[in-house]
This record gives sequence, structure tokens and C-alpha cells, in this order.
Amino acid sequence: MFANDFLYRIYERRLLREINPQQIPHHVGIILDGNRRWAKALGTPAAHGHRRGADHISEVLSWVQEAGVSIVTLWMLSTDNLQRSAAEIRELLAIIVGAVEHLAKNPSWQIRILGDLELLPQQAAHALRTAAEKSEGHTGMVVNVAIGYGGRQEITRAVQDYLREQAASGASLEDVAQSISVDAITNHIYTKGQPDPDLIIRTSGEQRMSGFMLWQTVHTELYFCETYWPDFRRIDFLRALRDFSVRERRKGK
Repeated sequence: MFANDFLYRIYERRLLREINPQQIPHHVGIILDGNRRWAKALGTPAAHGHRRGADHISEVLSWVQEAGVSIVTLWMLSTDNLQRSAAEIRELLAIIVGAVEHLAKNPSWQIRILGDLELLPQQAAHALRTAAEKSEGHTGMVVNVAIGYGGRQEITRAVQDYLREQAASGASLEDVAQSISVDAITNHIYTKGQPDPDLIIRTSGEQRMSGFMLWQTVHTELYFCETYWPDFRRIDFLRALRDFSVRERRKGK
């Protein structure tokens, strides 16, 4: 065990040397995938994987912050996830609420909730809003927590909000058609005022976005990690940073 730890530390230091400090992403998104499969591999209930995954979040956020990242967006619960059994959703929401309340206690993290909380039970939605409000005075890294989130749903809501805003101002349908633009939609998405993510990391080996931040990721670099979220290690994160730091980001130019 000692030898393994020693080799791990050597490899970790090597990865750190290979990361270009001038190419650290400003905004990182993480799809926390693989909790249920991790639990299944151990022969334990899905809730065990969800709890282990939730307990792991603070540790990963400490690595992200230490690397110099300013904003991180964690996708914890999608709109598709809400189609699971009522019993699993109740248990999962209780775990998520507890995790967010714990994160909100860290004075170095500002918690912001992304998603449609109206899709959640009233008690859970209230607890999440309260936790985020308690962190409003915190300074440091912004931690967006995507709960009840879907990329198509976010864009649909942004367009609806824009149309309502224009209607309230007395604009005609023709006026709205002329005025709608990329900036108009961007100013109504959940992450308005924030830069788009530079890097998205998805754990568990799945190589798809599943609708995560559809509007914001047009120029985002993607990194897919084979490791299930509960087993996601610091070296896995450092590998993602190393990979990002050597990419040439032309952004279509």
C-alpha cells in the first residue's frame, strides 16, 4: 500500500509539471456520472452510490479550486432523471439537498442553483434556495449546481422569459421577431453573466453530453473519463487539465 501511494504521488507531481499554468480553464463543468453503476458493481443499492458520490463532491471541488478555476458547474440531477421511480427520486433528492447544504457552509464557495426547481417537491426546492441564499456573501469560487436541469428545457425557458419580457413592454410580434438575437437568449439562460465553460468533464466512460449546457458549450472542450464518479481521483482531474492545456482552441477561427 505504501509503495502504491508513493508511486501515485510521483505520478501526480509529474502531471502537475505537464500542465501549462497559463492554460487553466476559467469555467469547468462536470457531469457526475456513474453513481448507480458504481453501486451495482459492489452489489449495493443505488442510494449507496449516490451517497458516496455526494460525499466526494467537496474533495473534488477543493482540487478544482486549488487549480485556479473560478467557476465550476456540477450536474447533479437532470430532467430525465426525474422519470425514475418515486422512491429513488425521494432518496436521491434528500442526498442532493444534504450535499448542497454542506457545500453552502464553505465560506470559499458561492452556491448557485441552475434548473427548474418547480419540477421538484416544494420542500426540496425551498431547502435548495435557502442553502444558496446563505452562501450569497461568500467569496471565492462560484459553484453552480444543476438540479432539475435539461439543456433543451433551459433554452425553452430562456425564450419564454424573453417573450414575456417583450410582451410586458408592449412590443408587437414583429418587433420581437426583429429584436430576438443570440445575446437576447444568452441574457435569459441560467448562467447569464457568467462566461461559457471552457472544459466539460464527464465521468463513467459515457461519451455524450446528454443535453448538458447546450447553449453554452459551442466552443467548449470535452473530456471523457472512464472512472465512475465515486472513484474519480485527483490524477483523473489533473489528466483532464493536462489534456485541456495542450489543446489549440481556435473557436472556429
